[in-house]
Amino acid sequence: MIRTTSLLAAVLAGAFIGCTSDPLESPVPDLILYGGHVITIDDAFSAAEAVAIAGERIVAVGTSEAIRAGAGDRTRQIDLGGRTVIPGLMDNHLHGAGGGPGVDLSRARSLEDVYAAIRERARRDAPGEVIVSNSDWHEAQLTEQRLPLRDDLDRAAPDHPVVLVRGGHEYIVNSAALRRWHIDERVREPEGGRITRYPDGRLNGELVDAAKGLVALPPPLERSRDAQMAARAADYRTLHQAGLTTVRHPGISVDDYRMLEEMKQRGLLTMRVNALLRPGGNAAAVAAALDGSGLGPEEGDAWLRIGGVKLAVDGGFEGGLMREPYEEP
Repeated sequence: MIRTTSLLAAVLAGAFIGCTSDPLESPVPDLILYGGHVITIDDAFSAAEAVAIAGERIVAVGTSEAIRAGAGDRTRQIDLGGRTVIPGLMDNHLHGAGGGPGVDLSRARSLEDVYAAIRERARRDAPGEVIVSNSDWHEAQLTEQRLPLRDDLDRAAPDHPVVLVRGGHEYIVNSAALRRWHIDERVREPEGGRITRYPDGRLNGELVDAAKGLVALPPPLERSRDAQMAARAADYRTLHQAGLTTVRHPGISVDDYRMLEEMKQRGLLTMRVNALLRPGGNAAAVAAALDGSGLGPEEGDAWLRIGGVKLAVDGGFEGGLMREPYEEP
């Protein structure tokens, strides 16, 4: 097994692009990593033994002997002991680390695991309280390779409205939830949404895209600005542990972007961020919100930048408008 060290400085330096292999031509490094297997992304995807970093730039890669020869009195040197160093990883479409609040289904590997997690929450909560899952799960991770539906959730928690959040496009709810939000067979499907049924015509609890709007989830607890920034910083630390050093947020509010700016100003932003703004509403409403935001195209720098605007035309593959029906297993 290869022992790997994720290198935050790799992306701080724009990965290994543009660095030199001659330490004599480089500034005195602040940090040297040596005695390892350093993966570069040059044309040949070559490897080296050591890397030197000055400020936010990788300034040299090469042999341990050559790189260490360029060290100064204040250079920190770390012996990698044979570990592999990779450029920082980038996630081009990041959703919340951990899938957000709610019952954690990330470790569920069967439908019974899902039901057990719901039953456990139902034992803790008073009857009638809404049980909501996080979105860090998918039916493909389950042995049965299918969604848990209304009747399944009824057996797990008959006295609690249950809402399973499946990604960003779908809820699955039980009978108590359908009753709570007055959803029955007579409800018309909203434009841009889908309400699916069992073969006998009963609702099976699956609400896709715009149909999610029929469910009014309890609002999240209000948090102070400092608490929001602390939570975001903690999310980034979790992602750093997996080697991520750059992310794109695929749709955030102007206020969220301003919060990231404040984090950067306060030295709390440890992740490079490319953000797509998603003010919400139709094109006219989005244009008005952007006009009033004071933000412009490509605003920002290498640490925090606006990458564009995100608009939803129809939906994901679960609810998108298609010429032929999408065949689901």
